[in-house]
Amino acid sequence: MFASKQDIPNIIKVCVTGPECTGKSELSQFLSEHYKTNWVPEYARNYLNKLIHGYHQSDLTKIAHGQIRMEEEWIHDSNRIIICDTNLLTIKIWSEFKYGNCDQEILRIIANRTYHLYLLCNIDLPWENDPQREHPDKREQLWSIYKEEVIKTGVPFVEINGERAARRAAAIKAIDALL
Repeated sequence: MFASKQDIPNIIKVCVTGPECTGKSELSQFLSEHYKTNWVPEYARNYLNKLIHGYHQSDLTKIAHGQIRMEEEWIHDSNRIIICDTNLLTIKIWSEFKYGNCDQEILRIIANRTYHLYLLCNIDLPWENDPQREHPDKREQLWSIYKEEVIKTGVPFVEINGERAARRAAAIKAIDALL
């Protein structure tokens, strides 16, 4: 259904990830402007905004499909790199955290995706309320889970910490090292 590792063009894929409210979207958008390339926004936000009921575990698989469709659509028009504001690792973490397991289809898709760098955003930014954010009291726990999951991928990663300027500089330095 989705492109395999061999079908994806020779574009460096950078995933900006981390727990809720860690500046991922702002950093992703900045990086896409800096490198004059595409960024793939978080599909879940728009999907959840359109629901007339709370979300269920089955919605996570639909969100996963939407995220990958957007990534595959934008990668072909990208300029050497593509910035992904999250990926299916976030859906896996969220599913396991909230429901205790993850749909095998999501796990299969994750196994067939390639990323070249993770920018792991730390929880050192202040919490901002948002109807889609669920766990302001579990940030430390979620940070540990994200870090562990990113390490397990074997993909290089850089922790993104500090205020906006420091985060941007660390992200640029990490991406420039790949280019």
